Amino acid sequence: MNPQPPRPSVRVGDPAGLLAIVPHLLGFTPQTSLIVLGAGPPDGRVQVALRYDLPDPPDTGTAAQIAAHAAAVLSRHQLATVIIAGYGPGPLVTPVADATRDTIRRAGLRVHDVLRVQDGRYWSYLCREPSCCPAEGVPFDAAAHPAAKVLGSTGQLVRADRAALAATVAPLTGSQANAMREATRWAQRAATRLTTRTGRRALDAPGRAAVQAAIAAYRDGGSISDPGRQAWLALVLTSLPVRDDAWARMDPTHRDAHRRLWTDLVRRAQPGYVAAPACLLAFTAWQSGDGALANIALNRALADAPGYSMALLLQEALDAGMPPSAATLPMTPEQVAASYAARDTRQPPGGHVGSGSPAHGSDS
Repeated sequence: MNPQPPRPSVRVGDPAGLLAIVPHLLGFTPQTSLIVLGAGPPDGRVQVALRYDLPDPPDTGTAAQIAAHAAAVLSRHQLATVIIAGYGPGPLVTPVADATRDTIRRAGLRVHDVLRVQDGRYWSYLCREPSCCPAEGVPFDAAAHPAAKVLGSTGQLVRADRAALAATVAPLTGSQANAMREATRWAQRAATRLTTRTGRRALDAPGRAAVQAAIAAYRDGGSISDPGRQAWLALVLTSLPVRDDAWARMDPTHRDAHRRLWTDLVRRAQPGYVAAPACLLAFTAWQSGDGALANIALNRALADAPGYSMALLLQEALDAGMPPSAATLPMTPEQVAASYAARDTRQPPGGHVGSGSPAHGSDS
């Protein structure tokens, strides 16, 4: 199995350098957005990157909500230095940037700069020196900046916008979707036969084996293309012991392999089977520092199963600005199995797959 190489780090000393790394922090080039970056000791590293849609038309209430949320997250993490960058026309950026700057300052944090970005130029709301901040803005090329080239050397793609990123986990269409619908019907029939013969836990052992084999295949650089195997994986993940066993195996040193696996499954899973792989994708994206993809995956999960508690738990962590280092594995696979075994000894026979309280919380 091939462990994940470390991510490179870069130092930037001017607005152009900072704006060059923003697309790499998000995974896409922001449009009509407010970006709030928080850096802290000991080395001034960016630890929090928040993105908000700009209200259009401008709305003071929404601006105040954005400002309050950003200030709360930054204060909670005790991040001493803040950079604000609004992407879009001045009438949309300025009200939100002003509200965010003022609220963050009142929270006792230092605002290093407030920028507006549009059409390959940036303006500073704080700089009044024409020699470095001309009225026509400062031209810059984010993609050509050395910092962007270093970050791009890892192979991470920067999408054109958030919609392009969302398209990478959108449901498949056409003949592939038809094949998955048929394969899902087969998987449902197979699961019914198993559970009818031996009870609600009949899927747990074969489900764990199938998911573990899939994880190993992707870690070794492979993939799964057979619709039958993909449909079976999506179905067995509705069993909470199977899902939680997979969750406990999400070692961040293999995060890119896991991201490929869950992306493939989220795109192929049929309605009613998306929530679990989408949450696992969100978790691995969070481990990678890709909050945008994590949020998109959680949207897919909640659209498939409103109230799904793993999705709500991860959404709460992301909304709080928890860093990727917080995306730890609370249990080992052995502890997950022991937890379910202990719970089952306390339960009367009966029930159905996915009932009860799983090791990591109850899902609907």
